[in-house]
Amino acid sequence: MNQNLKKILLVFGTRPEAIKMAPLVEPLSKNFNVIICVTAQHRGMLDQVLEIFKLRPDFDLDLMKSDQTLFSLTSEIIAKTKLIYDQIQPDIVLVHGDTTTAFAASLSSFYSRIPIGHIEAGLRTNNIQSPFPEEANRQLISRLANYHFAPTINAQNNLIAEGVKSEQIFITGNTVIDAILSVQNESFAQDYPKELIQRMPFLENVNNQRDLRIILVTGHRRENFGKGFSEICKALEMLALSNPSIEIIYPVHLNPNVKIPVTKMLSHIKNIHLIEPLAYVMFVKLMQDSYIILTDSGGIQEEAPSLGKPVLVMRNTSERPEAIEAGTAILVGSRASEIESRTQEILNSDELYLSMSKAHNPYGDGKSSEIIAQKLFEVL
Repeated sequence: MNQNLKKILLVFGTRPEAIKMAPLVEPLSKNFNVIICVTAQHRGMLDQVLEIFKLRPDFDLDLMKSDQTLFSLTSEIIAKTKLIYDQIQPDIVLVHGDTTTAFAASLSSFYSRIPIGHIEAGLRTNNIQSPFPEEANRQLISRLANYHFAPTINAQNNLIAEGVKSEQIFITGNTVIDAILSVQNESFAQDYPKELIQRMPFLENVNNQRDLRIILVTGHRRENFGKGFSEICKALEMLALSNPSIEIIYPVHLNPNVKIPVTKMLSHIKNIHLIEPLAYVMFVKLMQDSYIILTDSGGIQEEAPSLGKPVLVMRNTSERPEAIEAGTAILVGSRASEIESRTQEILNSDELYLSMSKAHNPYGDGKSSEIIAQKLFEVL
């Protein structure tokens, strides 16, 4: 560690955070001592990303436990990051997005009187219950942060409307575009694992099958637990049975609130394939080979337009209106009939499909990490 350089501590704990924070490490390292702390809020899925991007955490809190609650996770993150802050004395703590890790690490940093930089700042649904607890997390972080790295003008405007000073806000684009572009060539060159091809033979030579249409599904949001996932599964069943030539692939989240109902309702349907979560590079490959993506994920709404894939967002609210306004995504909610009908509409209309697949990506061009690093060099 170069003692003459200021210290930046990156704190993250989930797979999406790791994907979006990883591109920052190299440009930040040019002018700062970069220190990485992971909470391991999601252990296995986090480790996949650390390996892909060759990140070695300096601190690993290893907090994931079975039946973990927001109460216990939040309190543990606050207490344990405080010990790290005392030891390292960073010049700034960087957090990302809207996770419990990001909020708790920010609160701990605030208590320690250490400046906070918020990556992907300013996203809003303005409904504190949706998504839960993410909307509350990001609003609370905005009250604590000193520097706000907003991906879009819309996000900047949200912050200004809440009283954040404009000189504290920097429009940067979204680092997830940096991440996906960095692995796109690698993912395209890779073959699917033999065990996946054995389960889904159509994946072999997928690019040579003109009539093959894959619908990729992801779902994990807490707001969809219970009735929401039941409705999503009903929609997928209807789509599969009415379109026997399509193949639906669903990498199922490990959370029992997702895995149990999805497996119970969909495992018996021939052209629905429930698989384990994929490593990031392989997941990017599957996105590239898909025709449509159905998701409740925020990151995929940003990634898919870079690959020219229409996205249907299975949520009732979205903090990413830019994708909807640009025409790359459609907000369809979590009612089975709406999900099914809007997906069928895209399947039946080449014109609609092309308009969505060719729409401009509003989230940047892959230079976001460099912009953030430069802005931090200027203000610290």
